[in-house]
Amino acid sequence: MSEALGPYLFILLAGTLATDIWRWLGVLVGARLREDSDLLLWVKAVATALVAAVIGNLIFAPSGALAEVPLAIRLGAAACGYLAFWLARKNVLIGVLAAEAALIAAASIFAGT
Repeated sequence: MSEALGPYLFILLAGTLATDIWRWLGVLVGARLREDSDLLLWVKAVATALVAAVIGNLIFAPSGALAEVPLAIRLGAAACGYLAFWLARKNVLIGVLAAEAALIAAASIFAGT
């Protein structure tokens, strides 16, 4: 029995050690950082840039089923999400849901024609 579970236990242990160390270091170091520190501003900028890159990739170089949707629809859905984000007082969830709803609705209308 333990021979069959060995690889799974190794993956669990290795995955836990690899991620939990960084989580605990983040808790220890993060408690001492000010919200307006240069380091946290840099981290926020990098995180924002990564999200922007993923969104740009989904819009301009999609793969799978999304590649079948015309660029104009993808751009329109992104614009709807952006507008909803601002109208909802910078609520990210509302922006994402609005963009997704616009994309699904427009893509289904496009597919029906």
